[in-house]
Amino acid sequence: MTGLWGFDMAGGGRYLAMMLVLASATSLAGCQKSPESLDSAALSTASTGSVSHEAAAALGAKWEKNPADINAGLAYANALESTGQSEKQLEVYRRLASVNPGNSKISGLYGKKLVTAGKGREAAPVLELAASDPGADWRIRSALGTAYDQQGLYPRAREQYQTILTADPGNLTVLNNLGMSYALEGNLKQAEATLRKADALPRSKSEPRIRQNLALVVGLQGRFDEASTLASQDLPQDQVKANMAYLQKMLSQPNTWQQISDSSES
Repeated sequence: MTGLWGFDMAGGGRYLAMMLVLASATSLAGCQKSPESLDSAALSTASTGSVSHEAAAALGAKWEKNPADINAGLAYANALESTGQSEKQLEVYRRLASVNPGNSKISGLYGKKLVTAGKGREAAPVLELAASDPGADWRIRSALGTAYDQQGLYPRAREQYQTILTADPGNLTVLNNLGMSYALEGNLKQAEATLRKADALPRSKSEPRIRQNLALVVGLQGRFDEASTLASQDLPQDQVKANMAYLQKMLSQPNTWQQISDSSES
């Protein structure tokens, strides 16, 4: 059974680590558009709606005639995403970044896709390059922070988040990322304080992920009744009970945080 936490109830500590990383990498609904719909808007007019494999292949053939063509490449990448071909999409972004080395938007798109794929070690240098552009969007720094988190470089990740929050202290996506960074490191009290700060903001009412992450962090501290109350605001009772049972089972195992750390850095 899986819920908003993304638990695989048979999975063990590795799934918790994956969930934490994905929670910080994934945009919050209403706060941040997907990388393609946001950053490529000025570069491509291609639809990101559902397309057939045949249509995707046709776009690929068009792009292969000129791999430096950004518009054609992004159209093909969007089609690959629509058809679930994530590895091929990553390869398109890699090639686009390679033949357009000065284009920070392309580097940013490629880096964020690497982060979503859990490839933080590969993503970091790509996003560092993109973040060096004075006009880089805050989402680049946010993704770079997640890339560092995926490598266990928590202080470096938080430097990126804090830089964004200095200019935009109410940024829910980044507050969520910051809280998850503390959680991955095992600093649950600071993670809870950060996520409570995010949950207190008016816009958080429409963001169930923040409440679920807060419930997770509270549950990891053994306060299961409080965690259940938080989780019940968005999840049905059967999922809440399953998540609490999972947490209790996981916390009963030795070296829980070492397992999480090892999984997040692999």
